[in-house]
Amino acid sequence: MSYLSSIFSSRDPQCVSIPVSGGGVSQNQKFSYGYASSPGKRSSMEDFFDTQICEVDGQIVGLFGVFDGHGGARAAEYVKQKLFANLISHPKFISDTKLAIADAYKQTDKEFLNTENSQHRDAGSTASTAVLVGDRLLVANVGDSRAVICRAGKAVALSRDHKPNQTDERQRIEDAGGFVMWAGTWRVGGVLAVSRAFGDRLLKQYVVAEPEIQEEVADENVEFLILASDGLWDVVSNQDAVAMIQSTEDPELAAKKLTEEAYRKGSADNITCVVVRFSHG
Repeated sequence: MSYLSSIFSSRDPQCVSIPVSGGGVSQNQKFSYGYASSPGKRSSMEDFFDTQICEVDGQIVGLFGVFDGHGGARAAEYVKQKLFANLISHPKFISDTKLAIADAYKQTDKEFLNTENSQHRDAGSTASTAVLVGDRLLVANVGDSRAVICRAGKAVALSRDHKPNQTDERQRIEDAGGFVMWAGTWRVGGVLAVSRAFGDRLLKQYVVAEPEIQEEVADENVEFLILASDGLWDVVSNQDAVAMIQSTEDPELAAKKLTEEAYRKGSADNITCVVVRFSHG
């Protein structure tokens, strides 16, 4: 396999207040992408993202991810560096992509936890990722970053936010011996406000990194995809986000518009957006 394009966010602790943006286009012109990432009103940056276009077994593959850290940036940065590498090296990446994604999430979480033994403070990260293989779009998610597509002008969520008070998530946590309680918001063990994540070693029995995966066909009705951290979704609805950028052909400009709107509407969190626009014919 050969990398045709790989763009990573970089973080200099002395210039975390500077937002970054960029983008690219696939070699076959089937899709383009843009990203924008800003610390927003926070003094530290725990959001990371990854955008790659590579060739696997003769197929052009797009890999896109947003990773929102908590308890520091360690987990989010690690997932950004390792998750897609583990995915595209999976022997069944093309033949059974869903299995490969689930295995890559599990492997990356295990590897990160192995690096955490000397740490005294837990760190974790959400992940909302999209894999484009031909016209197959596979979205995987743990945590409360979110993936939304625009289908014929309508916003359709391809992931659900993993919150501890959801009936099935709460039941899973309690079945494992944990508990959910209110502490400003619903939290696992009174600590963590998401019920699935990478890392979180001390809560790992309850906070799993098992992704929910949804597959869509990127047909002519699917215009674009938005991946974003909750810094966007806390203040902008799915439909408003779609409507805001539907007429913006440049995905980098679209991502910047979303990031700026979230900041304008008072988001108190880091804000990271990736927009993938599909070209049909």
